Amino acid sequence: MSGAALAVLIVLGPLLLAGGFVLGRRTARPERTSDVGTPVEHATFETLHTASLAAPPLRAGLTEESARKAAHRLRSLLGTDALCLTDRERVLTWDGLGGHHAERAMERAGDLLASGRGTAFSDGCDDLDCPLRWGVAAPLTVDNRVLGTLIAYAPRESAVLARAAGEVARWVSVQLELAELDRSRTRLIEAEIKALRAQISPHFIFNSLAAIASFVRTDPERARELLLEFADFTRYSFRRRGEFTTLADELHSIDQYLALVRARFGERLSVTLQIAPEVLPVALPFLCLQPLVENAVKHGLEGAAAAARSRITISALDAGAEAEVVIEDDGVGMEPDRLRRILRGEGDASTGIGLLNVDERLRQVYGDAYGLVIETGVGAGTKITVRVPKYRAGVHGT
Repeated sequence: MSGAALAVLIVLGPLLLAGGFVLGRRTARPERTSDVGTPVEHATFETLHTASLAAPPLRAGLTEESARKAAHRLRSLLGTDALCLTDRERVLTWDGLGGHHAERAMERAGDLLASGRGTAFSDGCDDLDCPLRWGVAAPLTVDNRVLGTLIAYAPRESAVLARAAGEVARWVSVQLELAELDRSRTRLIEAEIKALRAQISPHFIFNSLAAIASFVRTDPERARELLLEFADFTRYSFRRRGEFTTLADELHSIDQYLALVRARFGERLSVTLQIAPEVLPVALPFLCLQPLVENAVKHGLEGAAAAARSRITISALDAGAEAEVVIEDDGVGMEPDRLRRILRGEGDASTGIGLLNVDERLRQVYGDAYGLVIETGVGAGTKITVRVPKYRAGVHGT
């Protein structure tokens, strides 16, 4: 399904459901009167409310649990006597009367699963008291793949129910497609974090261990402290829980990283911190600051003359509804055109450690207004500003 078609379905889906609901209700049971608005307005509001309750389970994908949680709401949308949801292999859930019909549901869904086209069928049984005599099956699709079926049952043939079932199935398909997009986004973020971890330079690890080793005989206590810093830093960088962290944890990891850098460069590196305590609990994407500090070290010290010195300033300040983090160095800087190429993904592997990765993740989580703001020039150092909202739904530090 294309992005444009998805957007149209998201906007028009509830309206189509409302029409199907009204007509379906009229065929399934007597019309009710309401003290609030006209009957059509009342039915529309009730439909939208029911749809909003059915959507969250479906955003987990088409599973037995999500189908069970959503089925009753979906049956209410259609106003039908029974409804079942299947995947390609089995009935996931049955809601309503005549549960014994579930045994034949996969037979009814067979042609649909093969062709992708909805179908109606007679479905009588030997139980004279069973009201289910007719059914309609509609496909549940994602990217033109049939994942399963929605089957609605009724006492008699109904063109209105057939149309309404198709509309509800399309709305369910949109929710399943959004679930797939959520999973794709999660996989992308996990891949990006793995890429950042891979960018923790082997040279940094080697140089850190070499610096620690140099203190083993001359200052064993210092060697022990640095080894603990190294262990904590690597443990945090390669942790597997959650895609978000807190500003406090990210800054603590940066402090450990800088302790290892100072063990190597000594007084050549000067670091100034300015941290507002009130922003420490703010949640932000995992490993979105450490690569920026590593970039500042790379351009300030590594490859420079042995006597060269570098100053790095890190501030995390309260900016009203946002937290603002600024990382500034007095290193070699770079040409603005080169920076633009890096942020377009055109730089080579040795340029701008993590800049593109961090910029893209910030935009994915918070929107384009929250990308990196970078000020630089040849010989003028680099200043990187990161702004994150203090609160954003779905963003929680772990």
